[in-house]
Amino acid sequence: MKYETTVLRDTRTGDICHCIQHPSGLEIRVMEQPGFSTAHAMFGTKYGSIHTRFRLEGDAEYTTVPEGIAHFLEHKLFENEDCDTFALFNQEGACANAYTSFDRTVYLFSCSQNFDRSLAILLDFVQKPYFTEATVAKEQGIIAQEIKMYLDDPGDRLFFQLLRCLYHNHPVQLDVAGSVESIAQITPELLYACYRTFYNLHNMVLCCAGNITVEQVLAVADKLLINAPQQKLEAVFLPEPESVVKPYACTKMAVGKTMFMIGFKSRPEEGIEELRAALTATLVFNVIAGSASPLYQKLMSEGLINDAFNTDYLSGDGFFCMMAAGESDDPQAVQGALLAEIERVKTEGLDMNLFNTLKRAAYGEAITVNSAPEGAVSTLVDSFMAHRISPFARAEVLSTITPEDAMQCLRERFCADKVCLSVIAPEDNAL
Repeated sequence: MKYETTVLRDTRTGDICHCIQHPSGLEIRVMEQPGFSTAHAMFGTKYGSIHTRFRLEGDAEYTTVPEGIAHFLEHKLFENEDCDTFALFNQEGACANAYTSFDRTVYLFSCSQNFDRSLAILLDFVQKPYFTEATVAKEQGIIAQEIKMYLDDPGDRLFFQLLRCLYHNHPVQLDVAGSVESIAQITPELLYACYRTFYNLHNMVLCCAGNITVEQVLAVADKLLINAPQQKLEAVFLPEPESVVKPYACTKMAVGKTMFMIGFKSRPEEGIEELRAALTATLVFNVIAGSASPLYQKLMSEGLINDAFNTDYLSGDGFFCMMAAGESDDPQAVQGALLAEIERVKTEGLDMNLFNTLKRAAYGEAITVNSAPEGAVSTLVDSFMAHRISPFARAEVLSTITPEDAMQCLRERFCADKVCLSVIAPEDNAL
């Protein structure tokens, strides 16, 4: 069988990624790491909770599906007519799992033996959907309980409350699992329709890393992959204003200390520019409010935050925001101090010593992330999902970020008129 193969090499570390375009339509990414005793595999599709409205080329109308159907489909694929998929992996000594996020669904396993047989199980069950009225009804009850558990999770509530403050129309504001009402609308026909649309191999990737070879992976793939038809898929979102919905929201729950999350909304990017924006904004936010920053030390000394405080980002198709989260008796004071520090740095400039130190640290992490199979396979998946960029792009992009890039990012992505504060407060504390 003939393959279209591209070999990518990280000149800094010598790491090699084999990118194979399989005749079935699937892209396969492999990093051989013979010095390890374990191997990891991920089989993923660019289909997540935000993909609720879509159409294929030739369709007259867009298809709109219930919220949470991608997550529901992930659960259902593990179930087939005659066996328990997890039991099959267990028999081979492999540990299997799956997850659904905003923009992807990924099925995975890790093992130290019988890789070929475990990979065969993975490729087999993901390509064999089995949905009936009875099994769908049973799963609706199970996931409804899961959704109710999320509603009792203050961290989950805090996060999605923030996203609903930030986004007017984009489905990133919707819970990944959907709601009890939305999953009640799911039918076998809808599941099959979503499966046929998004589980087309041209929309998917298989990533493997560890003590395996390209030849091993292809031998299993050649036996089990089913050729997929070419299709043009269009996932669409309603127009999203630049403004936020509202600057503040507070919910009372049974928590011991007030939790908060501050979010800065800014324009989304695509491909390598999304990676550049995320890395630059993360570096800037760490200079402003990371654990090595003067602001962090000041807030800690004043008792306004504790060591739970952290910064992060969220980006994808049509959304981009920077976030700071933690615990505080006065989250408004934390937000005020953060905004004041941002304005000071916009005027006075970055602490260049701290900027260079944090940039070197981030660069070191980017260099070493592929040094073990678990990190390498995640990088392979992430790079594919981000518009099929190189798995070694992270270090390359970091090396080119300048102080001027950082200042431009600070001015454009940390704006006081596009910030929201989400709070979960103890039930006896009125904020």
